[in-house]
Amino acid sequence: MALADNAGCAKPSEDFPFPEIIELNVGGQVYITRHPTLVSVPGSLLWEMFTQKNIRSLARDSKGRFFVDRDGFLFRYILDYMRDQQLVLPDHFPERSRLQREAEYFMLPELVKMLAPKLSKQNSLGDDPCQSDPEELSPNADATRNLTSAGAMLPSAVAGGPGGAVTASAGAASTDVRRAGFITIGYRGSYTLGRDSQTDAKFRRVARIMVCGKTSLAKEVFGDTLNESRDPDRPPERYTSRYYLKFTFLEQAFDKLADAGFHMVACNSTGTCAFAHDQTDDRIWTSYTEYVFYRE
Repeated sequence: MALADNAGCAKPSEDFPFPEIIELNVGGQVYITRHPTLVSVPGSLLWEMFTQKNIRSLARDSKGRFFVDRDGFLFRYILDYMRDQQLVLPDHFPERSRLQREAEYFMLPELVKMLAPKLSKQNSLGDDPCQSDPEELSPNADATRNLTSAGAMLPSAVAGGPGGAVTASAGAASTDVRRAGFITIGYRGSYTLGRDSQTDAKFRRVARIMVCGKTSLAKEVFGDTLNESRDPDRPPERYTSRYYLKFTFLEQAFDKLADAGFHMVACNSTGTCAFAHDQTDDRIWTSYTEYVFYRE
């Protein structure tokens, strides 16, 4: 038992005010680590916090843990880096830019460099192996780049002389070409049925309509009604499942897809049932439904 006591928290002193084992509360998430880990990177924010003599100046929570008002989920990667100065992220990590911002806050310049997007010859954004969906470009990618190049050359062709009108017509015709692809619409709904099966308190209450598919197709179909806040920097030829619509009417989504030349090819749905109250026979049904649309 004496060995366990020696291996535990060392008592702070005037020369060394911090214990060997330190508890942190970062944005509501509790972390326990050693003091040498927190001061392993000189000049960092954690180094400044845990090398000062006035320990009372640091914020604490109700249980006496040192409090840091930052993202508690992302702090685990900050702490991992502090242990051995290496960056190891899970596959398809979607919070890379936010983690870079946390590294800047904690004053870790080397970690900021590791998280910075790398430039490449083919893609100015870089083919970062830690992006959320590193799927290969689709067969339509070359055609898309050709259309983009043709659109960029259009103004100079118009200004070039008599041949400009012909080039402009060809460019306008090429922009009318619609690319083939799939778009999936998903939603969670709920409704309540009473004892007589006629009560309909909340029929098909739709909280959010999700959109899955290629970014360029989703933007083409839904335009300004597409909410991209959950995946704002997705390149046009990448796929996403994090977009959703700014409206909650399924028929409105179907109309936009039909206007863009899509037709439904499949759908599926799952549902669960639960009693609304112990004293009544009212039942709440919840479901998740997906509709798959395709355009040739």
